[in-house]
Amino acid sequence: MTQRVWMRGNGGRSTRGFGIVGAGVISLTHADAIASLPAARLVAVTDVEPARAKSLAASHDCAAEPDLDALLARDDVDVVSVCVPSGLHAEVGVRAAAAGKHLVIEKPVDVSLRAADRLIAAARAAGVVLTVISQHRFDQGLIELRRLLAAGQLGRLVLGEASTKWYRSQGYYDSAAWRGTWALDGGSLMNQGIHYLDLLLWTMGPVAEVTALFSTQTHQIEVEDAALALLRFASGAVGTLVASTAVFPGFAQRLEISGTGGTVVIEDGEIIRRELSAARAETGSPDGSATPRGSARSAAAATPAGLEIASHAAQISDLLDAIDEGRAPAVTGEDGRAALEIVCAVYESARDGRTVRLPAVPHRSDNQRGSS
Repeated sequence: MTQRVWMRGNGGRSTRGFGIVGAGVISLTHADAIASLPAARLVAVTDVEPARAKSLAASHDCAAEPDLDALLARDDVDVVSVCVPSGLHAEVGVRAAAAGKHLVIEKPVDVSLRAADRLIAAARAAGVVLTVISQHRFDQGLIELRRLLAAGQLGRLVLGEASTKWYRSQGYYDSAAWRGTWALDGGSLMNQGIHYLDLLLWTMGPVAEVTALFSTQTHQIEVEDAALALLRFASGAVGTLVASTAVFPGFAQRLEISGTGGTVVIEDGEIIRRELSAARAETGSPDGSATPRGSARSAAAATPAGLEIASHAAQISDLLDAIDEGRAPAVTGEDGRAALEIVCAVYESARDGRTVRLPAVPHRSDNQRGSS
């Protein structure tokens, strides 16, 4: 067993060791984000394909462990980043929690509510901190939008719209047997659209009912590559949700929030338009704090390798603060479950051809129901 080593990090905070489980594409984002933080150190990685673990370990100067048990046995691993296929998140996370490791779970929390509940319960029982990656909550545009909402500057919320129109080739789905499956992945909403779905919930509040449809338009996969949903929020506001991996060449993720006091439009984490009625009444013109610009297309819209690390790093840093301060992280397991519940409701509504009312019953919301 490896001897625990404590180092002094940012502001005198103890540096915590990280282990990464799963050495696929997203693991590079986690590894680079960890490396950017003074209070974090990547000490070990593992993968079911040893060559991938060794490659990641070599590029980040850490150990490659032969299996999960070996990584969890290390005393210098305090936090585990779970980067395995989505349908294995709970399986790995429960084992890591039992070993006393804090958890960073890549989105989604898992692909079924039952699995999510099992993971959340395991973390609670073990007394470890669990965060589910929703890194865009840490984007500057979202922070500003939340400030405006807290100040009441948008008034009573009326309409919320979240759109993820990305492109993934057939080669992307063919790159691993788990991709594009109900059991381990989910489709364009579960995998890609869940980011801005989470932001929609974060800004508009809980959803009361979902009416949806989905289809598989251009890919040879089990799951959908286009999903559309109408949402009625508990507040009485309404919204739309769009997610696709069949829109060439891929466009910026977009969030539009409108209230009786104005509208804010965000693309890829930046406010591109802000119209507040109070500011217009005072000056006779828009508030001018955000200049409308042409729609940008982020690298991630076209390829999963095009992710920036800053927001991941901010969320991981928040997890470390939460551990030190004995508080819940900014994004909890329950937050991840809330987004998953809407995804499962979209799938259920589309399959059954009916409106689904929330909260959902876990066994009815499992996204694998009826997918065989």
